[in-house]
Amino acid sequence: MTASIKPILRGPRVTLRDVMPGDVDARFALGNTPDIIRMFGGDPAQVRDITRDAAQAWVQSKQDDRHSWIIDVDGALIGAIRLHMLNLADKRALVDIGILDSDALGQGYGSEAMRVLAAHAFDTLGLHRLGCRVLEFNERAIAAYKKVGFVVEGRERESGFIDAQWHDDLIMGLLDRDLVRLP
Repeated sequence: MTASIKPILRGPRVTLRDVMPGDVDARFALGNTPDIIRMFGGDPAQVRDITRDAAQAWVQSKQDDRHSWIIDVDGALIGAIRLHMLNLADKRALVDIGILDSDALGQGYGSEAMRVLAAHAFDTLGLHRLGCRVLEFNERAIAAYKKVGFVVEGRERESGFIDAQWHDDLIMGLLDRDLVRLP
């Protein structure tokens, strides 16, 4: 793995950090949970056990992307978050987040990580807007995004074929002035 320079971003309970030794083992230990993969748009029936090579590739992809961070809670990897499609001229980017630890779901870590990243995007990178897509049935993620200040701006009908059914994607956006900041 090559060294990359990215800031460590901290919230009250969540740290967004670069990869470190042990992350491949941590990612491998989290495995591939069908219910979580479904929320990302994958077919739960097609989920296979993660391999060590796949865990290594996942970690390497986070390290290679200067706008991608590991979500760390109390020294444990629970997922990842990233900015992509960064457009500095238009001061916007898209954001992806994935909590991979089933025990961490519903604990507010995702919304805190999103707030920390959004504050960095707006205050440090000078962005004005963040966008994301979320499957209509992923109510937990939609609630977390709304808690941060995202609003539903549109719907892409039948954009995901999951569990042999079509599902809509919601298009959500967050403007710098709408961010619900951490206390």
